[in-house]
Amino acid sequence: MKILLAACNAKYIHSNPAVYALRAYAGKYREQILIREYTINQEKDDVLRDLYESGADVICFSCYIWNISYIRALLEDLPKILPGAAFWAGGPEVSFDPEQVLKAVPCMTGIMVGEGEETFLELADLYLGEKGTLAGIKGIVYREKDRIIRTERRNPVELSSLPFAYEDLSDFKNRIIYYESSRGCPFSCSYCLSSVDKALRFRSLDLVKKELQFFIDRQVPQVKFVDRTFNCRHSHAMEIWRYITEHDRGVTNFHFEISADLLNEEELALMEKMRPGLIQLEIGVQSVNPGTLQAISRKADFEKIKTSVKRIHSCGNIHQHLDLIAGLPYEDYESFRDSFNQVYALKPHQLQLGFLKVLKGSRMMECTEKYGILYKSSEPYEVLGTSWLSYKEILKLKTVESMVEVYYNSGQFQYTLAYLERFFSDAFGFFEALGRFYKEKGYLTLSHSRLRRYEILLEFLTGYRELSLDKVKDCMVYDLYLRENLKSRPSFALCQREYEKEIWTYRKEKKIPKTAHIEVFRDGRAVLFDYTKRNPLTNNGKTEEVNLYGNV
Repeated sequence: MKILLAACNAKYIHSNPAVYALRAYAGKYREQILIREYTINQEKDDVLRDLYESGADVICFSCYIWNISYIRALLEDLPKILPGAAFWAGGPEVSFDPEQVLKAVPCMTGIMVGEGEETFLELADLYLGEKGTLAGIKGIVYREKDRIIRTERRNPVELSSLPFAYEDLSDFKNRIIYYESSRGCPFSCSYCLSSVDKALRFRSLDLVKKELQFFIDRQVPQVKFVDRTFNCRHSHAMEIWRYITEHDRGVTNFHFEISADLLNEEELALMEKMRPGLIQLEIGVQSVNPGTLQAISRKADFEKIKTSVKRIHSCGNIHQHLDLIAGLPYEDYESFRDSFNQVYALKPHQLQLGFLKVLKGSRMMECTEKYGILYKSSEPYEVLGTSWLSYKEILKLKTVESMVEVYYNSGQFQYTLAYLERFFSDAFGFFEALGRFYKEKGYLTLSHSRLRRYEILLEFLTGYRELSLDKVKDCMVYDLYLRENLKSRPSFALCQREYEKEIWTYRKEKKIPKTAHIEVFRDGRAVLFDYTKRNPLTNNGKTEEVNLYGNV
């Protein structure tokens, strides 16, 4: 008999830590527990075939907002080809209304509610070890003939009792590894499911260090901590940051989600010493509107956030990703504009403009009537309007989000944006106007190459007489060559014919490799782009102004 743990990820590069954690905890049955990871972009027929050919008698799905529809579609046909199989599910998308899920999916045997390690082990005992009964397993809701039965709630697991799930890394080549050193969250943000779990627990630091060393020794490219607020306990965060700094081998990057206003001098001082690219930080600002923050029970000091973010940014060694959420209570269009501009002014490497999702089990769901929140009936349950923000305005923000993703978060327009921002009332206004242009021209719904994005931006700017289009073109060429030695030159680049002799002579004398590029700009500057020395944070090549004419 076999049990199969199935994960349906959003992208191939992602992995699902839950299925590996469950198998590790039920280690005595390891040979009988299979893991299959798919993506939601795979053909369902291929997944059905793979599940059928696995020979599994029990199939357990890990369910989230990004994959629940995909999984439900699979479950419409799986019982037809596997009539004797049992189907189970777990994860946040089924844990908060399991009775309704079982009613809606007739073939589902049961649901594991909340943390699954101990529950899954007891299910494995039942199916593989032939011990116990469903009624005796805590933390499940299951079907028995025409009845739906909920068993006793299971207490949170002791985090240090969980075995390490990544002893074999063969399944994780070119994929992100997710790791947790704590569970739960001390805060009570109403939109977040982490606030529901008040049992904040930490894994033993001795275990954490041993496991992180495993990743460092094997030169894993990236380890992403899934701790909800990694630095909520200073001593815990400091020990881990100090350890990875002292044992760094120059390869592994560690990602942390933190509260920047909790950072203290000791932590900031350590960050200043870290290798560029050793860590990256995700910082949830969400809003700078005091009324909004109070309504969502989010305790954050934006002045402290600004101070910490600016200091980290000044060191130039840590990638910072800042988040905003549109559609929160008391945040209208102009208020969100202010939140955006204040966060944009901090110059994060990425600014994530997200939209409120009214998640099952969150306190926000209980407040939808109070705040006039309308949201999609199916996942991802995204906001459609509030008492302060209309659907029309949300669509405008969606367009701004699209422009921010392409022109800011891509990092491909760094110098171009730096020049353009002075000609618009504010950063939000620039992206808003650019998005409006895209919509008017019918460009929004089309797929564009990188070079075409530059051409569209240049087309948009032709109506702004106060700026220099020649300067814009030079900035664009600079940004383009920062990333790669282009195979074909853009049409707006300055012709280099009159500089060919000097460039050739300089390259020969200085033994410049063919992989590097030299560009002469309209202001007379000659810049060498060296792609063998890239910035670990931006991936940009190293630049150096050169004198093509010697001492003349």
